[in-house]
Amino acid sequence: MAAVTDQTAPEQPAESPEPKTESHDPAVPAAYAAFMREGWGDRELDLPTQPVAGRAAERRARLAEAFPGERLVLPAGAFKVRAYDTDYRFRPDTAHTYFSGNQTSDAVLVIDDGESVLYARPRSSRETDEFFRDRQYGELWVGRRPSLKEISDSLGIEVRHIEDLPSFDDDRKTRDVTTDDDLGRVASELRLVKDAWEVEQLQEACDITTLGFEDSVREWEEVLRYGERWIEGTFFRRARAMGNDIGYDSIVGGGSHATTLHWIDNTGPITPGTLVLLDMGVENRSLYTADVTRTLPVDGRFTDLQRELYDTVLRAQQAGIDAVRPGVPFRAAHNAAMEVLAHALADLGLLPVSAEEALDPESRVYARWTLHGTSHMLGMDVHDCGQAAPASYAEGTLAEGMVLTVEPGLYFQEDDLLVPAELRGIGIRIEDDILVTADGHRNLSGALPRTSTDVEAWMDAHRR
Repeated sequence: MAAVTDQTAPEQPAESPEPKTESHDPAVPAAYAAFMREGWGDRELDLPTQPVAGRAAERRARLAEAFPGERLVLPAGAFKVRAYDTDYRFRPDTAHTYFSGNQTSDAVLVIDDGESVLYARPRSSRETDEFFRDRQYGELWVGRRPSLKEISDSLGIEVRHIEDLPSFDDDRKTRDVTTDDDLGRVASELRLVKDAWEVEQLQEACDITTLGFEDSVREWEEVLRYGERWIEGTFFRRARAMGNDIGYDSIVGGGSHATTLHWIDNTGPITPGTLVLLDMGVENRSLYTADVTRTLPVDGRFTDLQRELYDTVLRAQQAGIDAVRPGVPFRAAHNAAMEVLAHALADLGLLPVSAEEALDPESRVYARWTLHGTSHMLGMDVHDCGQAAPASYAEGTLAEGMVLTVEPGLYFQEDDLLVPAELRGIGIRIEDDILVTADGHRNLSGALPRTSTDVEAWMDAHRR
């Protein structure tokens, strides 16, 4: 039986922290610890230069220009506990990776008056017990981390041990992106316009996402048997196989669950005769994510009512997409989509006032059934650039290279007594990822069908 406590472990060097172990781990006798520290070869891995390395240096230079003479600190973050002694899979802070390219945990990027150093936690040392005993960082437990030299060669930046990170207790102005609003704002605003490489990454994420949607329909018999969970698991398999992860918790809303905007429990059935709303996106290995929504008829064919509502939402989305071009307000897509939906709701006899009155910013009563904004920026975060100033984002204008979603929806809650019974429990959203180009826009997720007829044909093809 394993010892409850590790009372016989050999003494560690004063400068080395005790390995992260658990109470059920066996005791480590001194002889075993000494034997484990000897007889190991040492080799450096020849890691390829990361494609973001040169871009990250340029990004750091622009960030430093915004804060001349100051010290900027951008941590990657650390592991977070999921349940007692198990952690969530690590995903680095977006700003840290955007400006460094690093994706390892427990690292800190420091830009000091324009000069950059990455402080990182390297591979386990053979001079301590960490490499064979530490459950969080030990090489024999979780795999090898790159050495300082390997990180430096790969990212083209000076790298020092995280233990050498200064305390920054001098008189220099020091800003930490996790606590300094101004630094967070500038870090977000510098990500608003994507370069050609970033657009390629987003296109890749959209292409893998398309495959994940196709996988889900291809397994429709299992979907009908196991419900929302099967779609979630099927899409996740594709995301892990070809990307890094899902970009956000998948929303699989069967039936009335589609009217809950962020339904991520995904525990319900997929019922014939209803619709299922799928809001899912793959995060690729450079950490750029897609964000796509399609609403599908469970039977493979829309009913007349479902088709009428779906086509209404599609008209609204197309109006929003058509509004996207350089120089227009960020809210142009939203306003165009809401114009369509407000008039459609008026035609259904649902509005207490005319469509024009409902569209007045002082009214917006139509939003009872549309609920949310039509667009947000997209990039390394699914809601990208969230700390940007309103003047640069929500109240700003679109520019070539920005990428945003266009995703209007109609949602009729199950218990909404202001709508006819046949509408209750129906939720429809259509979402695509739109690049602002020099002369208009390009739909990065356009490989997935959008019209009701095309959706039906697509489902037929993949279900066969």
